Amino acid sequence: MPLRPDPDALGFVLIDVARMLRSAFERRIATAGLGLTPGEARTLVRIATLEGSRQLEIAQRMGIEPMTLSTYLDRLQSLGFIERRPDPADRRAKLIYTTPSAGELIANIRTEQIELMQHVTSGIGEAELDLIRSQMKRLRANLCAIEEDGSALSLVQEVGR
Repeated sequence: MPLRPDPDALGFVLIDVARMLRSAFERRIATAGLGLTPGEARTLVRIATLEGSRQLEIAQRMGIEPMTLSTYLDRLQSLGFIERRPDPADRRAKLIYTTPSAGELIANIRTEQIELMQHVTSGIGEAELDLIRSQMKRLRANLCAIEEDGSALSLVQEVGR
């Protein structure tokens, strides 16, 4: 008799919550009148948290293709919210920065995020939220370690060919 998957297993619950949270955020941004698409809003906030990072790193952290990010960056740059600067360590690479004119927009996006999270976490106390946050950060760190091990293993396999 095959083992049936449990829809309430931690992995399934995490995936469901992440998908639903992203969808709710995208609906809020789409209806907030900010003049950005949800993808552009996510990109702008991520750039603000990774100020001065390379495009490739931002794309990886967002879990999107570099070409998709490039489209978002082109639009955000044309609106004057970000700038691309040459990387002094690698002239082929660009470092991404927010501009001062992005400040108010980032604050508005953050307000939408905060209000959404207040609804999502309704009925959960601060101590519980701190515990959830702490455990989620541990899961993230464990997943990063797995990715790094996988990358190291892939590199070793490539060199061995």
